[in-house]
Amino acid sequence: MAAFPCRPARGAQRNECLTGDTDDRSFLLFVPGNRPERFDKACAAGADVTLVDLEDAVAPADKAAAREALRAWLDPSKSVHLRINGADTDWFQHDLALLSLPGVRGAMLPKAEHSAPIGEIHHAAPNLPVIALIESALGLRNLEVIAAAGIARFAFGSIDFQLDVGIDGEREELLFARSAIVLVSRLAGLAPPVDGVTVALDDAAQLTDDICYGAAAGLRREALHPSPAGRGRQRGLPAARGRHRVGAARARGGRARQRQRRCAWTAR
Repeated sequence: MAAFPCRPARGAQRNECLTGDTDDRSFLLFVPGNRPERFDKACAAGADVTLVDLEDAVAPADKAAAREALRAWLDPSKSVHLRINGADTDWFQHDLALLSLPGVRGAMLPKAEHSAPIGEIHHAAPNLPVIALIESALGLRNLEVIAAAGIARFAFGSIDFQLDVGIDGEREELLFARSAIVLVSRLAGLAPPVDGVTVALDDAAQLTDDICYGAAAGLRREALHPSPAGRGRQRGLPAARGRHRVGAARARGGRARQRQRRCAWTAR
């Protein structure tokens, strides 16, 4: 494994992440990019980062309208991150044009596998923090290359990764991938990575267990609804542990596939 020349000394401040604060900023709230009436409510919900999802949450036929609605809503008083479409899609270049608009504070790149798309993001919006979402075997193999491209942190798309690699289990079966992401994040001086989803929307015990499991492995989590998020914090878990995301199975293309829900903490 190649050494990272940017590794900070022990106790030194790490790379600024997400909103520009320290790596303790890891509570992300996702809102569908095609629901502009929810944007303000999501921003007022109390998450560290509000992330407008232009990828999985928006159907192909609605992509253009979602971009225009977001463009009309953005102004310097806003503070959101954008989850753009993958570099292998026709929408990627259109989404890049949004990243330099007032109010955009960061970007999440799905299906991160190479450094080139991150370079395109930096070219479109210099100094914008980037979260690289690892969802495939190729992305995992190229962790060091992606980290060296100048990202703020990794996120682990665990369910998409399972589909790509053909893994059924969610815990020990994914421990190698999680550990690799944590290790590379540490060596590169990145903020702790964000873990994948929990599919048990109403199971507080499962949510708490997943929070603790992810924290023990060195990852953070996110939340879908305020109620499970509140339960996690009310249980007295440390702030770094009270980050979790929940998701659900969804059908796509006529066949059921478990996918990560990208609109976490959907504002209603």
